[in-house]
Amino acid sequence: MNLINKKVTHKHFGMGSIVKQNESSIEIHFASESKKFVFPDVFGKHLVLHDKDDVQTLEKIIQKKELERREEEWQKEEKLKLQRKNQELRLIHEKHMKNFKLHPESQLVFWCDTEEQKTAFSDWKVFSGLTKSGVNKGKPVKPIRLHLNSAVLLTAVDENSAEKDRRILGVYMVEENFIGKLSEDGYIPAHSKYRIELTEQEAEQMLFWNYYVNEKFTHKMTWNTGKHRYFNNMWMAQILRDIISLKTDPQEKELAQQFFTHFCKMNEITAQELPQPNGALKRI
Repeated sequence: MNLINKKVTHKHFGMGSIVKQNESSIEIHFASESKKFVFPDVFGKHLVLHDKDDVQTLEKIIQKKELERREEEWQKEEKLKLQRKNQELRLIHEKHMKNFKLHPESQLVFWCDTEEQKTAFSDWKVFSGLTKSGVNKGKPVKPIRLHLNSAVLLTAVDENSAEKDRRILGVYMVEENFIGKLSEDGYIPAHSKYRIELTEQEAEQMLFWNYYVNEKFTHKMTWNTGKHRYFNNMWMAQILRDIISLKTDPQEKELAQQFFTHFCKMNEITAQELPQPNGALKRI
């Protein structure tokens, strides 16, 4: 809007003419002096344009500026809220890390359906599912035992196969700062380094029930319901150790060895004292 030479009246300085203008200020020449004002804020309260058409155009500009100002203030407030929330989460996270106690069964085995067998390795995360009852019904399940020492085992069993033939498809440590108790979206992301996918041929040699056993029913191999279950830290270490033996590619073998070493350290397991697998399949 060009306001140069437009006539105005100021409540204190009287009539004048606009001589200079930019996006944020105007300069008005009055009878005895020139004054600078903030644009468009000065209009409405202190300054009035004489031309009615200009007044309508100016009102639209002022309304637009006001909307922009409110939007900017809202964004600032939202940014402050986010900063405060992140600070609270950091404090909670630090508290959980400080008070962390190793649980003997803090590993998770996940049953992948056909679609998840693809996405689990492309996205390197799994979804814990939704709570089916109680006050949290419909909300994502919190994998409360998972911590920085935890790994997620990905498994599958073919539709026409028996449960005893459940194969291990891959494994990953959880993301470096992941804490299951604080998880809100139900996703369990993988560590940036410690993640392994097995080939179909390798998976055929890695049967889940060689490691897992229900101590109450040692010869029973049933999954029943649910997408996942927790299991023993030692069993996961045995699986990782066997993956090392399985791998033939030097780089993959080295990663598997590093994974195993890291896992044992995080779970306070002495690799040399790790027993051989004694799952349900081994007891038949």
